[in-house]
Amino acid sequence: MSSVTLRHSLILRLVGVSLLLLLMVQLLGFAVVNHSIGSNARLQIARELDTDERVWHRLLEQNAERLRQGSALLAADYGFRSAVSSGDTETIQSALENHGARIGAAATALLDTQQALRAVSLAEGVQQMPGTLAPVAQALATQPQGSVVAVLEGRPYQFVMVPLKAPVVIGWVLMGFPVGQPLADEMRQLLMVDVVVRVAADGALALPVSTLPAAALEPLRQPGSVPAELQTAAGTLLVRSSTLGAVGGEVQVLLLRSVDVVVAPYRQLQFLLATITGGGVLLVALGSGAMARRLTTPLRSLLAATRRLASGDYSVPMEHTARADEIGDLARSFDHMRLDIARQQAKVRDLAYRDRLTGLPNRERFRMVLMQAIDAQHSPPRPLAVLLLDLDRFKHVNDVLGYAFGDRLLQAVAGRLRPHVHAPGDLVARVGGNEFALLLHDTDGPQALEVAQGIARSFEKPLEFDDQTVDLSAGIGIACWPGDAPDADTLLNRAEIAMYAAKRKLSVALLYDPVFDSASAQTLTLLGDLRRAVEQDELRLFLQPKVALHGQPGLAAEALVRWQHPQRGLVPPMEFIPFAEQTGFVRQLTLWIFEAVARLLARDDVRSLGLRVSVNLSTRDLLDPELSTRLEALLARHGVQAGSFCLEITESAIMDDPQRAEAMLNRLSHQGFKLSIDDFGTGYSSLAYLRRLPVQELKIDKSFVMGMQAGEGDAMIVRSTIDLAHNLGLSVVAEGVENAAILERLRMLACDEAQGYHISRPLPVDDFLAWHARQ
Repeated sequence: MSSVTLRHSLILRLVGVSLLLLLMVQLLGFAVVNHSIGSNARLQIARELDTDERVWHRLLEQNAERLRQGSALLAADYGFRSAVSSGDTETIQSALENHGARIGAAATALLDTQQALRAVSLAEGVQQMPGTLAPVAQALATQPQGSVVAVLEGRPYQFVMVPLKAPVVIGWVLMGFPVGQPLADEMRQLLMVDVVVRVAADGALALPVSTLPAAALEPLRQPGSVPAELQTAAGTLLVRSSTLGAVGGEVQVLLLRSVDVVVAPYRQLQFLLATITGGGVLLVALGSGAMARRLTTPLRSLLAATRRLASGDYSVPMEHTARADEIGDLARSFDHMRLDIARQQAKVRDLAYRDRLTGLPNRERFRMVLMQAIDAQHSPPRPLAVLLLDLDRFKHVNDVLGYAFGDRLLQAVAGRLRPHVHAPGDLVARVGGNEFALLLHDTDGPQALEVAQGIARSFEKPLEFDDQTVDLSAGIGIACWPGDAPDADTLLNRAEIAMYAAKRKLSVALLYDPVFDSASAQTLTLLGDLRRAVEQDELRLFLQPKVALHGQPGLAAEALVRWQHPQRGLVPPMEFIPFAEQTGFVRQLTLWIFEAVARLLARDDVRSLGLRVSVNLSTRDLLDPELSTRLEALLARHGVQAGSFCLEITESAIMDDPQRAEAMLNRLSHQGFKLSIDDFGTGYSSLAYLRRLPVQELKIDKSFVMGMQAGEGDAMIVRSTIDLAHNLGLSVVAEGVENAAILERLRMLACDEAQGYHISRPLPVDDFLAWHARQ
């Protein structure tokens, strides 16, 4: 029952959607057609109104021409001219009346040569016109061959004026014709267009001429602009307004045409369209219902098939694939999808255990094979060896040559590793970004080490791609089962530990040794204890003296930190300083040293000595934007001058971010700190930053100082560095002075200060003060 309800619901939805879409399309089409009919009707009427406007102006021109001809005829009459010449007023008046009546003029007048009125004849019903003819005559004087429309007594008149010659001009004949109802009726008869003349004069609005019923004229009697459309009882009229230049007021001729007359023939077509739409909706309803019923049966079959696919069963073919219609196409598409999904699942399973770049098994596949190899062992067990290989400088290759080149390099490495796997079951895999692993059966530690040496020899030949040559090297760690680990995960972990140990010791390959693992654990423990060491005052301040080689006044030393661990005793700096730099904890160590030195310098017995202490700044310290602020607060808290400190910065710390480093050094210099470049000669040794940075001292690296006795090369470097520094106005400190001969040679080379074990080892504070007292 439920399936029947669902099926019927689907049918209703299909039919309903089909009918809704059909109705929407038909309504949209009806709206578009209706809009098009209205637009086209208005365009057609606009074109007709253009013609009507031209005809109207043509009729005015014809009237003007008839008036000019009548005026010219009167002006050419010999008797009239004689009467004008002799001043016979009665004859003039009679001629004006007779001629004006003959052509139907509303006004006929004689003007003298100055356009002053001499005589006038008015048609019946026209009153008080003579006093208003002067402006008309003045307007016509500027265009004697044209006509002028004038508003006189609230009605529009068309006037013309011709000269009276005998043979010179002895006057002017002025004739006016009303722009009245006959002209509008003529337009109505000729063109089926309604005409309304709208006159505005002396603040009054009048419609003296109209072919419309009086009720339709009411909107036009309102002051303001003329509406574009006029709604009347007979329908909608489009209005075209044509303004005539008039004397004494404003005259607008309104031409009106009915929209409904033009649209009427299309309404029958719209009714026919509505009838067709109703029939189409009925047919679609019936057809959609029948089609929907025909679709539900195969859809139920396809629904059952999709449920099988969802459960992972791809073995059952789809039904209805033999049909030649769309249902058959859908069934065949589903069947193709079934087969494609089956292939995709197989491909996914392959990708889950295979590296796409190199084609080698991935880490998960390697681990699975390793676990199976261990589980398959019988007594006595046969050894297994895991070699883990990590390429050197691979990140540099990606950064310089690009990731595409790095991918080709990894593929080439995979090709060089495959020949080193021979026995059945052995495996080469890519287990990480630039890490590879080898599983060797029946192989112990020495044999695995030989394989690793063979891999290293195969890497001796550089790789060449697109004129780029890359030297390959790697660190290889080896762990063997069952001696090094009881299970696969531990074996992989210990091979990785051996690999990192090989990279640290710069060895090609190393077998796993438990010492590597304990050292790593010890390092992690030390890092965990370092923060506690600061909080519980386990750090100690040591000072290594600096001596002036030419009797300069003052006492100087370099501040060093030592860690007195409660269980491990005195921890060497190299065991915790590098890790502090990596984790960022070196900032806390730097602040601890500054605090300890500031407390020392604030002591009364030390303040009188004029002691200047050098403190090392790491890269993280130099790039800390709050460093100068923290140091300033520390100096203020202990009442110590910044000039009592010399800040030593390595070249590499400056070059990591030169702009930020330079900005911080400038702030420290302005605070009064002395600045020194430490380990000069081992980094970039750029003269550009020596000239630009606010440093006052160079510290020559001990590798050059200690090598002065072994060869002249290092001695030349030391001599050149001293000369360069002095030429730049800098003082020079040499570290690593191990014997008196080196000290004496530095004095001869004009070095300013020296430090080293020959002078004194780093001393605790009290021992340093005692050493100074002895000196």
